[in-house]
Amino acid sequence: MYTPSHFQETSPDEVTALIEAAPLACLVVQTQEGLIANHFPLLIGSDGALIGHLALANDMHRLVADGQEVLVIFQGNDAYVSPNFYPSKQEHHKHVPTWNYQVVHIYGEITFQHDERAKRTAVALLTRKHERRVNGDKAWKMTDAPAEYIDEMLNNIVAFRVDIRRTLAKSKLSQNRHERDYAGTIDGLRGSGHDTMAENMAKRRTGAADADRR
Repeated sequence: MYTPSHFQETSPDEVTALIEAAPLACLVVQTQEGLIANHFPLLIGSDGALIGHLALANDMHRLVADGQEVLVIFQGNDAYVSPNFYPSKQEHHKHVPTWNYQVVHIYGEITFQHDERAKRTAVALLTRKHERRVNGDKAWKMTDAPAEYIDEMLNNIVAFRVDIRRTLAKSKLSQNRHERDYAGTIDGLRGSGHDTMAENMAKRRTGAADADRR
């Protein structure tokens, strides 16, 4: 991934936040049949590995060997940035459109797990995390469904983990702009309905200012 130094995301906390905010990852791997890509919701396990599961019918676990390198992409928030957002555009018109975004690329080794314990753990962790976020105290649990039904569902999936070897993260959030154009971009994004991106940029500016005061 092309990552100029001013767009490198080096904060481990921010990388983790990006993964948690955009858990649906694209997993890319080379096979004898060429490149394949699949999309899975993943989470970070207690040992730091990525944890997920796929359908038994998905050929990926038959085409890919344990220990093979994979690329996992977490795509965060993104937004189009118009030159009209920049106050300095009115002075010299030397601006072109661009795109702001945040993304995490993780390289690691995948291992497929066919045992019931691993599959049950993968599903339980994933549902617990997202059910609590959506339903709070009324979160759905695996025990809410008939045991034989859950057993049948587990028989139709394969768990997997990706042991992380390298992480590249990029936050392209107009860091290369002068302050007034940066502020203008925040206002422009809010005006075009991209409130989340605008807030991310505003928080980054506040964080940088706080760091300068220390």
